[in-house]
Parts: sequence; C-alpha cells; structure tokens
Amino acid sequence: MFASGDGGAVSTVIENLLLRKQKLVEQLEKAPSVEDRDRIEHQLEQINTALDFLDRPGPREGR
Repeated sequence: MFASGDGGAVSTVIENLLLRKQKLVEQLEKAPSVEDRDRIEHQLEQINTALDFLDRPGPREGR
C-alpha cells in the first residue's frame, strides 16, 4: 500500500494502530497473569514505535 499525496493510506494505518492500542489497553486492565500483561505490553511498545515512525515528517514535507 502506498500513501497518496494526501497521506490517506498513512492516516488509515495510524487509525488502525490507535484502535488496536485502545483494545490492548483494555485487555491489559483485565489481564489475569503476568505473562499476559508482558505480552500485551510488548505489543503496545511495538505499536508505539510504529506510531512514532509514521508520525515523523517525511522528506517531502516542509518543502
């Protein structure tokens, strides 16, 4: 998938990541075991890393 000039594809990816993050946070609150919490926290870290990467201005922005 390639981002169009308006960044529509990137916006969709970010929206999906934010929805997934919200669901994981809800699961984290209900996680019965340390292993479950660790797994969820690891996934949250990956999502946060992806969001940070996608939120960076690209080389074309600002020109």
